[in-house]
Amino acid sequence: MLPADVKLDEILNGCKGSLWPWPDPRQLGREKFHKSHHFDINNEVAMLVGEEKPGIGGELLLGQKRKPKNSVYPKGEGSSAPTWVAFDRQVLSFEAYFQEAVHEKREEQFRVRKCKIYFYLEDDSIQVIEPLIKNSGIPQGTLIRRHRIPLPAPNDDEFYTVEHFNIGNEIVLYGRKFKLTDCDVFTRNFLRKLGVRVNKSDRIPSDPYTSLRKNMEESMQPLRPYERTDTLQQFLSHDRHVLRFWCFWDDTECMFGDNREMLLHYFLADDTIEIREVIPPNSGRDAVPVFLKRARIPKNAPLPLRQPGEKTDRTVLNVFGPMGHGGRYILDSLKTGAVYEDFYTDADLVVGAVLNVWGRKLVLCDCDNFTKEFYRSKYGIDDFKTIKYKADPAGAVPRPVPPYNGFGSEEDSLCSCMGLIPKPPQRDFIKFMEKDRHGLESNVLRFVAYMATDNPIEKERKFIISYFLSDDTVAVFEPPQRNSGVIGGKFLERGRIKKPNQPLLKSEMSEYFCAQDFFVGANVTINEFNFTIVDADEYAFRYMEKHENEFPVADMSVIMDKLRSAVKDKAKEVKEFFVMNDPNQSQTVRYESFRNLLAQLNTFSEHEIMTIGRHYARREPEEVDVGLVLAVAQERLKKKNFEDFARLKESLAYEDMAQKGTLPAKALRVVCRAFKLPLPEDVLQVLLKKLSTNDEINYNDFVSKLNWRENPVAAVQYQQLPIKLDTAWKSGNISQVTAVLNVDYKRIVEDVFGSQDS
Repeated sequence: MLPADVKLDEILNGCKGSLWPWPDPRQLGREKFHKSHHFDINNEVAMLVGEEKPGIGGELLLGQKRKPKNSVYPKGEGSSAPTWVAFDRQVLSFEAYFQEAVHEKREEQFRVRKCKIYFYLEDDSIQVIEPLIKNSGIPQGTLIRRHRIPLPAPNDDEFYTVEHFNIGNEIVLYGRKFKLTDCDVFTRNFLRKLGVRVNKSDRIPSDPYTSLRKNMEESMQPLRPYERTDTLQQFLSHDRHVLRFWCFWDDTECMFGDNREMLLHYFLADDTIEIREVIPPNSGRDAVPVFLKRARIPKNAPLPLRQPGEKTDRTVLNVFGPMGHGGRYILDSLKTGAVYEDFYTDADLVVGAVLNVWGRKLVLCDCDNFTKEFYRSKYGIDDFKTIKYKADPAGAVPRPVPPYNGFGSEEDSLCSCMGLIPKPPQRDFIKFMEKDRHGLESNVLRFVAYMATDNPIEKERKFIISYFLSDDTVAVFEPPQRNSGVIGGKFLERGRIKKPNQPLLKSEMSEYFCAQDFFVGANVTINEFNFTIVDADEYAFRYMEKHENEFPVADMSVIMDKLRSAVKDKAKEVKEFFVMNDPNQSQTVRYESFRNLLAQLNTFSEHEIMTIGRHYARREPEEVDVGLVLAVAQERLKKKNFEDFARLKESLAYEDMAQKGTLPAKALRVVCRAFKLPLPEDVLQVLLKKLSTNDEINYNDFVSKLNWRENPVAAVQYQQLPIKLDTAWKSGNISQVTAVLNVDYKRIVEDVFGSQDS
C-alpha cells in the first residue's frame, strides 16, 4: 500500500529515468486500445466528423458527455433478450392535459384539453390521443401518431426515453406542453421496478367554459315524451321478416269491374303494409309496380281532415300568462285531448279477415308457410283453411290431330302438325345420358326366348332379345345352331317395337314395348312373331332387383304379399312338403322342387319364382382349378414376353428380411404390382389364395410356377378368364356361382308364417 500523502503523478515522474519498467496503473485491466476516427476529408476539406465519438478504448474524452439514444433498463436475473422481444406489446399509459389559448372569443379565454399519452417500451415511440367529446366542435382523436419524439431544443438530437416520464412531469411535444397527472396500475408497477419514485396522482383542472355548458344543459327542461317508444328492438328482431297473404278485391259493383287478385306484404320490422296486384296476361291492365305503396294502414279509413294542432304528440294544459317569456304551463300526462288513430297490426291479419284499405274491402284468402309458422308460434293458430275465391281454370281444349298417314314415323308426322316448318322429334337426352353404356354398366337387358308355335322346326329356334334402356329400343339376334337348317344372325334390327293389336292409321300415338313387358315367362309378340321368354342374363336379374320399384316381378315386398295370401290356409301342407324334400335335414331344398311347389299355386310368373329363389338361395363358392389358373397366367405372361423371373425373385427375397423363404400374401401382391407383373387382378388374387398357407406364400415356388420357360403348363382352351370380376366381388373374395341350386326354406317359412316351431 502507498502512503496517503504520496501522489500517483510523483511516482510516475520519479520513475521516468529508472531502469525498472513501472507500468501505468491507469492501464491495468484494460483490453481495448482502439482509437475512434474523429477527422476526415469531406469535399476536399479537412473537418471534424466525430464530435460524439469516444477516445482510446471507448473512454470519454475530457468534457464529453454520452448522450443516450434509447432507454436503458437495469439488468436483472434471467435471459438478456433484446428490448423489442422483452417488452413486446407492453405500453405505459399516462393521463395528461394541456392548456390551449382561445383568441377572439368572449365566452372563453383558454381551453383545457384532456388526453392520453402512450409510451411503447419496445421502441421508445410515443402516441398522443385525445378522447372524443360530444358536441365539442374540435377535431379530436389521434393528436400525435406513434413515433419517436425528439427533446426540445437545444437537446433536439436526443429522444424521449422512459426516464422522462413520471406523474407530475411536464413534457414538451413539438412546442405543446403536456402535464402528466395520472397513470394506470401497470405503468405504476413498472416504474417502481425501475427504481423510480412514482408521485401521487394530480387533479386535472376544470375547463370553465365546459362547466358553463354543462350547467346550461342541466337547467334546460325540454319537452320530452313521458312514454318511451322503442322501435329499435322491433327492427333488430324482425328485420327482413315479411308476412305474405293472398287476397282479392271484389270490384264487380263498379262498371266494367271484376275480381282483382292481390298480394299483401306485412313488414314486421315497422308494421307497414304493401299491396301488389297480380295482373294476369292479356287482361288489358297496365302492369304498375305496386297497388298501394308501403305504409301503415288505418282501420277506419278514409280519415277526416284534422285541424292544425289537433293531432300532436303532447297536450299542454293550464296555460297561465302569455306563451312567450314568463308563461307557465304543464304537460297533460293523462293525454286527455289526444287524438288516437288505430292501425292494422299482425294481430288483425288472419285468413278470412276483411281489411278496409282506404275504403276498399280486401279478403285474405291464403298465406305462405313462413306466415303460418309465425302465427302458429306466436298466437297458437292452427286453422289456415284456404278460401276459394276464383273458379278452377278450365281445362285446355285438346287440339285435334289428323290421323297418321303412313309416311315416316308417327313422331315425324306429329311434329309436322305442330308448326309450319317441321322439326325433328326431340329425344329424351337426360334418359340417354343416364342409361347409356359407361364402364361395366351396359344398361342392356338380355333375355333368352323361343318361338311360341306348333311348328317343330320353328319351336327349336333360340333367340336373344336385347332391350336398350337408353332409348327403349329392342334388338333380336338368333345364335347360329349347327345342323338346324336355319341360318342364324340378326333377326330384327334395333328399333322401337309397337305392341300388337293397334290400328295403323289413327290420331293417337301408338304404344311401344317398355322394360316392364320383358321378364322370364312373358309372352311377347314382335312383328306378328310370338316369343316366350325363358331366361335372362345375370345383369338383367340384378338390374331388375336393384330397381324393384320399376319392375313388380322383382319386387320382393309385392311377391311376399302374394305368397302370404296364396298359402295362408296351407301352412301345414307347405311345411310338410319342405320336410319331405329335405332328407338330410339341411334346412334347404332343391330349387327344382321349390319351383314345382310355387308353380302349382298358379299365382306366380316364372320370373317371380326365380326372384324368390335368388333371394333365399344358399350358394356355395365355386371350386377353382389351380392348373387352369396357372395355364391362363403363363399364357398371359408369354403374350407379354415377360421373362424377367430372376429379378422378380430377387425383389421378393429383398422383402424377406427374416430370410424365411415366405412372404405374406399382401406383401407379395404389392411387390408384384410394383414390379408391373402383367397379370390381371382377379387371376393374381386366385393364385395368392390357392398358394397361401396361413396367409404365407413360398415366393420361390410362386415364381417357379409362373416361369413358363422352365415349367410350362399345358395350354387349355378357354373363352374367358376362369374368374371374372363381379360387381359383388370385394377385397379379393372369390365370386359366387350365380345359379341357384338350393333354397333355404327355413327363412321362407319364418318370413311367411312368422317365427314359430315348424
